[in-house]
Amino acid sequence: MASPAGGSGTCVTLSNELVRIRCPAELVSTGRTTGRGFGVFKLGRPGSNPDTKASQPDTKTRQPDTNGGHPESNGHPESNGSLPGTTTSPGNGGNGPAEPSLATKAGRPKPSKRVIAAGVAAAVVVAGGVTYAVTQSSSPAPNAAAPLPRATGPIHVDSVSPSSQSTGVDGAGQIGINFSEPVAGNSPTPHISPRVPGTWSVQGYSMVFTPTTAFGPSTRVTVSIPSGPNGVRSNGGGLLASAVTDRFTTGSYTQLGLAELLADQGYLPMSFSAGSTGGARAENDMSAAAPANLTPQGVAYSPQAGTFSWDPGYPSSLASQWNPGQANVLLQGAVMAFKSQHNMTPNGSLTQQFWTALFRAQASGQQNQNGYTYAVANKGSPETLTVYHNGQVVLHSLANTGIPSAPTVDGTFPVFEKFVYTIMSGTNPGGSTYSDPVWWVSYFNGGDAVHYFPRGAYGFQQSLGCVELPWDQAKAAYPYLTLGSLVTVQG
Repeated sequence: MASPAGGSGTCVTLSNELVRIRCPAELVSTGRTTGRGFGVFKLGRPGSNPDTKASQPDTKTRQPDTNGGHPESNGHPESNGSLPGTTTSPGNGGNGPAEPSLATKAGRPKPSKRVIAAGVAAAVVVAGGVTYAVTQSSSPAPNAAAPLPRATGPIHVDSVSPSSQSTGVDGAGQIGINFSEPVAGNSPTPHISPRVPGTWSVQGYSMVFTPTTAFGPSTRVTVSIPSGPNGVRSNGGGLLASAVTDRFTTGSYTQLGLAELLADQGYLPMSFSAGSTGGARAENDMSAAAPANLTPQGVAYSPQAGTFSWDPGYPSSLASQWNPGQANVLLQGAVMAFKSQHNMTPNGSLTQQFWTALFRAQASGQQNQNGYTYAVANKGSPETLTVYHNGQVVLHSLANTGIPSAPTVDGTFPVFEKFVYTIMSGTNPGGSTYSDPVWWVSYFNGGDAVHYFPRGAYGFQQSLGCVELPWDQAKAAYPYLTLGSLVTVQG
């Protein structure tokens, strides 16, 4: 059968969107494909259904400042330097998340793998000024057994970190305020908006807020430091003469952090082993102490230093396309594979729903259930298709690719749609039309798909762009080519 010519799949920058896949949903109502062939979606298939689209430290302790949470629904469809003398109160703050812990990941065996887990099943997110958790409690009242010092002369704020108007801030890091005098351990605390669970502690001349849930990406955060009799007070009773307001904006989740999380969950053909230094966290002592940085969100903001180790058995054509810190087709396919297993449309968009599901999966140790598949269509003589699964060759077959006037485009593309049976229709190079039944269909680039089509022989150019296989081989390849699996066309 000849595969129609559609637009080729592309991988665009993976920041807020990894890629937009051209999924011809507009053809659902027609029941047939057009041009070089978008397959018929939802119609004409007998049997099983298609796959889903898929200093002077104070020793007094502050009580935790927390709030509960109700993370965004995960249903389908998607919506588009630490200071010395630290004294903290780490509890889980009522309804707030408990302190995170490390857990060992189950799943396919990989060297030195680890899972970063939170103490609860979900990591609640505050994104772009929208609070996905109920408001944190107001500042704790001073301890009645330790009255505030008598008010005296004024104190002032020496510095705030992150600094005012800074951008690209680690949303899981700490907030620190330095004063001109040591702070009373039971002093009223500053206010933070939007509010997230966390703990205030007095550290000598400083007050530090340690979040247990990170702020969401691109969130404008305001820190208000109160003055006067109800404001911050020093050990000697000094009051802040005037209120101080600091504002900063959090950055984005990183692609390297995305790669670490996806590798941990088995969606990449490699494992990730964190270094003993704690990675990027070790470069900022204040950030290193924040419990939120030990959660999956913390990894997404501030990836750990470590090593990606490739699983054996894959060809160099796959490894050559990998760059963990930049957008690449391996990350694109991994995101699509994750979404297909978590009831989301299997595209490459990095929505809030995707991040929330990814953090939950990491926290609970969930793993890729399909394993990792990579296929290579070679246009040499003879033409072949080789399918690798979990590092093993599971299929090597003669194949047909496109004729010179309708060639199969070179490149690497993720499988985005699958059917056991469908009808492809379109126009042949000579102007005549076709409408052909096909089986075991896995679309990977526009209208190009791996599928069965009856031919007298295989191993040379015969299709209009598809990769055609004999019946038995097409049937054998179909279950391996799950959504998000990569297909490379070369030669």
